[in-house]
Amino acid sequence: MWRSRGCHTLPRRRTFSASIGRAIPGVSLRLLYASGDEIAVTDDDFDDDAAGSPGTDPGEIVARGDNLFSGYWPDGRDGPDRDGWWATGDVAYADADGDLFLVDRLRELILVSGFNVYPYEVEQVLMAHPAVREAAVIGVPDDDLGQRIVAFVVADGVTEADLVTFAVDRLSWHKRPRAISFVDALPRNAMGKVTKAALR
Repeated sequence: MWRSRGCHTLPRRRTFSASIGRAIPGVSLRLLYASGDEIAVTDDDFDDDAAGSPGTDPGEIVARGDNLFSGYWPDGRDGPDRDGWWATGDVAYADADGDLFLVDRLRELILVSGFNVYPYEVEQVLMAHPAVREAAVIGVPDDDLGQRIVAFVVADGVTEADLVTFAVDRLSWHKRPRAISFVDALPRNAMGKVTKAALR
């Protein structure tokens, strides 16, 4: 569990381009697996397969503090639970210093043979290939796996076989795309965010 301490609010010499930092004073944060179990932050819990590793497994950010809202107007629904914890729906991992890095939204979670896969992790690996400009990953129903991973990429001069080989060397078996489709552009909404519903 992360609890804010005075040292967490002091200026830091290091900067993090992708980190959202730590809890502000008076706020406690936890990372939870989909099962509801807490992800501890110890040397034994670091996952080399996490994007930007070393880091913990990704989990949902759950927050507690006096500054949290009591629920949505007008009836207070979806507010913190009776112990004051509020599930944000955001998924992150923690690095060795306890700084958080956003990974995805919980609703984008893909379940492959019971394993959690966050599209962001797979997308980052695919975009690490020099020929890939953009990538978006979704889960589609699969009779054997529950869901399988399908990737849509904007790329030049690379084949599906090339990208599958690239992914095999960098991702656990359950995180590897089962199919890769090449597109001219990814569909986006007015805010510029990829609309994965259109891909589905």
